[in-house]
Amino acid sequence: MELDSLFHQPGWQPLPVPEFRDIVRQQTREDSWVIDGNYSAVRDIVWERADTVVWFDLPRAVVMRQLIGRTLRRAVAREELWNGNREPWQNFLSWDPEKSVISWAWRKHAEYHSRYAAAAADAANGDPAFVQLKNRADARRLVESAWSATRV
Repeated sequence: MELDSLFHQPGWQPLPVPEFRDIVRQQTREDSWVIDGNYSAVRDIVWERADTVVWFDLPRAVVMRQLIGRTLRRAVAREELWNGNREPWQNFLSWDPEKSVISWAWRKHAEYHSRYAAAAADAANGDPAFVQLKNRADARRLVESAWSATRV
């Protein structure tokens, strides 16, 4: 389940948080599920029910290079993302993190690194195992190990 596709309704209108939480709560009642996203509004629900949290802890320069390239490609191609939404050119013209995913990523990178490092080290988080991926090689190894496990 891609959280962006649930949260960003047509015209980039946010789904009301109570409704967002209800949908995530329903989806995570299944026996197996994968969630793609990082929304504080539903983090407690996800982490309470997850057995593993995969944390992409990439250097800021890598994140920004990939994000800017992806955002530019999507904006030029007018690629539909979710619910009829497309990347706005505003992402390149505004420093307001509420109007620019690029600005948001730049400003939040250190905060999210600290938040996930603290959560991974906190025994009170209990059940979910935190898997920290620092580069593409780490991600590749994780995918290969999961692939191998399913082929047994």
